[in-house]
This record gives sequence, C-alpha cells and structure tokens, in this order.
Amino acid sequence: MRNEIRLFGGALAMIAAATAVLVVVPYFQLRDVKPPAGLHPYTSAQLRGRQEYIRQGCIYCHSQQPRDRAQAPDAERGWGRASVAADYFYDSPHLLGTMRTGPDLFNIGARQPSLDWHLGHLYQPRAFVPGSIMPSFPYLFEVKPKAEPGDRVVTLPPSFAPAQGVVVARPAALDLVSYLVSLDHTYPLAPSDTGP
Repeated sequence: MRNEIRLFGGALAMIAAATAVLVVVPYFQLRDVKPPAGLHPYTSAQLRGRQEYIRQGCIYCHSQQPRDRAQAPDAERGWGRASVAADYFYDSPHLLGTMRTGPDLFNIGARQPSLDWHLGHLYQPRAFVPGSIMPSFPYLFEVKPKAEPGDRVVTLPPSFAPAQGVVVARPAALDLVSYLVSLDHTYPLAPSDTGP
C-alpha cells in the first residue's frame, strides 16, 4: 500500500511540475503582451479566409513561424525576421504549423502581394511555380462561358487556361487570398514586443 501511495504521489508531482513549466510559467511571461503598432485585427473577409485556410488543410504543409538565424536560415530564404509572441496577438487558434512541405507563409503578403498571383496559384500551382507539389483547388473556382458583373476573373498562362470560357474565383477563394495577402509582418518591433 505504501508503494502505491508513493507512486500516486510521484505521478501527481510530475503532473504538477509539467503543468507549472508548460502552462503557468508561459502564462505569466506572456499575459501582458500587447500587439505591435503595425499589427492590425483581421477584417471579416480575412477571418473567413483564415477559416478557409484551416478547412483546406494549408496548415499541414505551411508554417507561420520563421525561426531565429541561430536556429535556421529562414531569413536567408526570404521569409523575414524571426516571429515573436506579439505577432500572434489576434490569432486564435495560432496557426504556427509543424511541417514545411511548402514555404513559410508568415510574410507571404509582403513577398507576394498580388491577388491575381494567389488566385492563379490556388487554381493551378504549377502554372506559377514549376515543379510545385502543392495540390490545386479547382473547386474554389468556377469556369463560366463569360464573366458577369462583379466576377473576379483569374488570369492564367494560356497553356493552363480553359479552352473555352473564363475561370472565376468563388467567395471562398477570394476570402482565402485576402487572408494570405494580410500575412505581412514586416512592421518594426519595439523592444517591448520581443517579450521577456
């Protein structure tokens, strides 16, 4: 009986220590973090696009957390400075990602601000990045005989364009692209933004 009590007590102590290190200490370190001056809340279209980003599984192949120069050559890849906690102030849930099958998207809005490029890339990635293994998302678009007022026509290279008609972006594609273009964290950081 005494060994069982020791085992149970030891297990509780381990859980308490892990909770303190993984939950309590980070909470106290980050509870007073404020958004950087250059970071703005998402618009309603960008929030819908963020949900589409999650729905389409983009997080499984793309991260949103460039690492420090001491850890990886992310800055040399053109992905920007290392991210800090304040950069994610408006993100819930955080979409940091764990895989890098594709490039980091933390600053894709700064690297590629063109809505037309993003729409074409979503429709057919290999039309814009030869050899890309990213899947295409044709169901986010519609092929119509001709564009109607208010339609956003996707500009494609002739070899990837439909034989007849035009490719038009659906609202989900427009929202997703609005979110991607909003990912621009090139604002300067104040010393207080970098955390403890």
